[in-house]
Amino acid sequence: MMGGFVVTVSFSIKAEYRADFRKAISKNAADSLGLEPGCHLFEVCEAKEGAEIFLYELYDDKEAFDAHLATEHFRSFDQLVSSWVIDKRVATYAKIDPDQ
Repeated sequence: MMGGFVVTVSFSIKAEYRADFRKAISKNAADSLGLEPGCHLFEVCEAKEGAEIFLYELYDDKEAFDAHLATEHFRSFDQLVSSWVIDKRVATYAKIDPDQ
């Protein structure tokens, strides 16, 4: 069953760290999809000029997202990039079931 808890994250990244951030977030996305059974989608998108990175993540439920936040790969990523980030905005949503 596909999950229904959506997380979006928008990062504004310092120019000198954009390439490093791309590598780090791509690894975090791959680890999340490969190691977390409750993570079904982890899309990494970039604004044309590269100053903003947008994530679209889909989890079974809030508990699966909370489990993601507790993983070693997420905590390592978060610590690594903290000084590279100008701004970070997180929003969560419930996916609408089209049959209801």
